[in-house]
Amino acid sequence: MTSASVSLWGSRMAGTTRRSGSVLATLFGLLLLTFFIGRVMPLDPVLAIVGPDADASTYAQAYKELGLDKPLWVQFGGYLNDLLHGNFGNALLTGHPVIEDIARVFPATLELATLAIVFGVLAGLPLGVYAATHQGRPGDHIARLFTLFGYSTPIFWLGMMAFLVFYAWLGWAGGVGRIGLAYDGLIPTRTGLLLIDTALSGDWDAFRSALRHILLPAIILSFNSVAYISRMTRSFMLEQLSQEYIITARVKGLSQRRIVWGHAFRNIRVQLLTIVALAYGGLLEGAVLIETVFAWPGFGQYLTSSLLLGDMNAVMACVLLIGLIFVALNQISDALYKVFDPRTR
Repeated sequence: MTSASVSLWGSRMAGTTRRSGSVLATLFGLLLLTFFIGRVMPLDPVLAIVGPDADASTYAQAYKELGLDKPLWVQFGGYLNDLLHGNFGNALLTGHPVIEDIARVFPATLELATLAIVFGVLAGLPLGVYAATHQGRPGDHIARLFTLFGYSTPIFWLGMMAFLVFYAWLGWAGGVGRIGLAYDGLIPTRTGLLLIDTALSGDWDAFRSALRHILLPAIILSFNSVAYISRMTRSFMLEQLSQEYIITARVKGLSQRRIVWGHAFRNIRVQLLTIVALAYGGLLEGAVLIETVFAWPGFGQYLTSSLLLGDMNAVMACVLLIGLIFVALNQISDALYKVFDPRTR
């Protein structure tokens, strides 16, 4: 092995070590902040266990069993020790291990958010490109008005209006929940993703029911992402369309389609990867309002219920999962950078 190879290997190892240390420090800081905020919130997890009518001795015993009588740093150290051994504790809400609860509810949010980001990308990218290539024209103004509407409209209000129109009046949507009551509990759980599980089971009536139930909340959830992605795409495209290489391509007589999609859009793909990753992460953690409107039994509803109850075992595990999701999305984005832009390798 040459000295150059050794130096390259050493620099790669150093970079990997720095990234790993940064990830661990981020997650540790996230846990620390969430833990101490949870301890100072005006919520009493002891009352959630023993009830408001319990006597003082029962309350004191439960308080001690939960370890709340110990200093905060001792409580946090004990929690980290349990965490390193894979013990996230039991949820006050269900009495089950938190990790089992999250494994049960997270696939519902994952399915909803994934379909929403697909809609967001399919609608947001072409809309942003169209607005950029028609700058100052009516189409551009309409697209910008749509993004403004997408940013300013409360998503829960939009969800309720859509539910009223497309379910109550027109009967197009499937209603609340993930699937019709006639199929509830009849589909074998393989992945937790109902569209996939119904397809694997070969029950196409159940598949259509699941599709009718998820389409409306996914479209509403994607509304903000469409606005965000289209706005950023327009901004990136306008910057590229003003570059000298675009002027040169036009002088050479290249078609507008080739200039826009073959040159300008190709040079913003790396930037858009970060935008899409951030939008996807936001959908995974921020679907609680849509899940509430459509009674969607997902991760957002579980986290909100746990927070209101003061169930810090569940809240801490959910926060850690959210942190891991964003870290993973950033790592995936970095890996895809090297695929789309060889200069970053």
